Amino acid sequence: MTTNSFLHFLKLCPASSRTFPPLCLQQGTKRNRASAQTRRSCVCGTPGPAMAGRLRGHLSAATLLTLLSALLTCCVRCAHCAKPSNIVLIVADDQDVQLGGMTPMKKTKALIGDAGATFVNAFTVTPLCCPSRSSILTGWYPHNHGVRNNSLPGNCSSPLWQKGPEANAFPVYLNKHKYQTFFAGKYLNQYGKKEAGDVGHVPPGWDQWFALVGNSQYYNYTLSANGKEEKHGDSYETDYLTDLITNRSLRFLDDRSPQHPFFLMLCPPAPHSPWTAAPQYQKEFVDVKAPRDGSFDKPGKDKHWLLRQPVNPMPNSSITYLDNAYRKRWQTLLSVDDMVEMLVKKLESIKELNNTYIFYTSDNGYHTGQFSLPIDKRQLYEFDIRIPLMVRGPGIKPNQTLQAPVLHIDLAPTILDISGINVSSVNVDGQSFLSQMAPSLRNGTTRPFFLVEYSGEGNPTTDPACPRLGPGLSQCFPDCVCEDAYNNTYACVRTLNSKHNLQYCEFADTESFVEVYNLTSDPHQLENILKKVDPSVLQVMNQRLIKLQSCVGDSCRDVKTTALFFKSVPSNELRMSFKAAGDC
Repeated sequence: MTTNSFLHFLKLCPASSRTFPPLCLQQGTKRNRASAQTRRSCVCGTPGPAMAGRLRGHLSAATLLTLLSALLTCCVRCAHCAKPSNIVLIVADDQDVQLGGMTPMKKTKALIGDAGATFVNAFTVTPLCCPSRSSILTGWYPHNHGVRNNSLPGNCSSPLWQKGPEANAFPVYLNKHKYQTFFAGKYLNQYGKKEAGDVGHVPPGWDQWFALVGNSQYYNYTLSANGKEEKHGDSYETDYLTDLITNRSLRFLDDRSPQHPFFLMLCPPAPHSPWTAAPQYQKEFVDVKAPRDGSFDKPGKDKHWLLRQPVNPMPNSSITYLDNAYRKRWQTLLSVDDMVEMLVKKLESIKELNNTYIFYTSDNGYHTGQFSLPIDKRQLYEFDIRIPLMVRGPGIKPNQTLQAPVLHIDLAPTILDISGINVSSVNVDGQSFLSQMAPSLRNGTTRPFFLVEYSGEGNPTTDPACPRLGPGLSQCFPDCVCEDAYNNTYACVRTLNSKHNLQYCEFADTESFVEVYNLTSDPHQLENILKKVDPSVLQVMNQRLIKLQSCVGDSCRDVKTTALFFKSVPSNELRMSFKAAGDC
């Protein structure tokens, strides 16, 4: 074999073998740390400088065979390197970030946050479990996926959801691209009910499926185990749901095929009620109480009527109740913290940690006593719409604190972007934030503002425990303080950039109630400045909100369009308007 014929052979190598994915050289294992120069020398196609020099003269047959063998070996290694990164998504249930919800999770902050990026301005687009989780799965705003609340009539895991949005959820795309997919934990609040297909319904895109039937529980629950009913009792060793999710995910990693990437979505019940901690953690945080600063036990003056109805100051019975809830929530999170630690150790032991992105977040925030509302979510304020979000993985530098706003609807496109799928070919309202946490891998833009929307729930009849309240309300506990109502239906445009930190909200009620906050001067949203803002500015905000409420796909993230939000009002006029309402 002559040099020319050998070079001709090289050119016959498939084109797919001549390229590396963007993340290929970012891996951290010893095998993947071969120098870029060495890799360029062995990649099929045009030889690198090292090999080209050797091929300038005639080579012996033995030498050519040796080089050919080395070449094929290197190409195999490059093909292995081309395997997309693995992805793990952990979604807690009702974990706040504003009120110290991440405080008990020291291991998680060290193993994910400190090892990667922490997003300090992460938001849910709707502060309630089922519509929020539906947004995570689809990358769509609620007005596009149609899930309004936690009920079947509200489209939560309904047949309509299953035929439409669920069939287009991001795990479907991952599975088509040969990802091994695994789900365990709480899916959607109505999942597994007879009217929603019973336990036999396994959503498309999942290879392994262990989903909780109904809402969060820690014991005495039913799972759909790959479409088969699996009942659990009250034994900590075999039934405690957070630990069961952990153990089954570890087993999946042991049994996976190393030739293909994997995606795990783990959804523990913590820190959702009934707040049942593992036995070893039930005496932790005995002296902890809910934080008393900010808007704690403040009257909801100038706010929507639902915020004006609680007794202020709260009775001692409500404060005792919410302090107990706050403490127990922290206790349940310690098992989630253990989950993260065990998962990271397992990934390290199977040599996949450096090729795996790990996301940690929650479906929505929470409140304990803010504006005299004892416990719940569902409100438009920061404590309910802000969420924890931390990510580690290839190409993400450690100890990053990122300021740009990120939404739940951004998780799906980010995960698809990591997997190598062309996000522009997928119908999503969100945008990938891979460029924010790993600028060396992607270019991208940030959004200046976004939509938060919620459809209120109520009971058609009066709650017998609170007869004076009448129909149309719900979540009336403790002391008959109602956390929701039919007309607790609102939409907000939230503006957050280097110049403005604002919120404008409209309610769908008989009052057409509006709330406006300048969070630069009023971070706890104590004063509704509606009457202090220039009407021309309010009109611009109203128009922006109308556009966002009807956006689909590209129009939800079109920065050029959203930049018009303030262009119709001169910047000096805008600043003066909010200056009068509160120093910007």
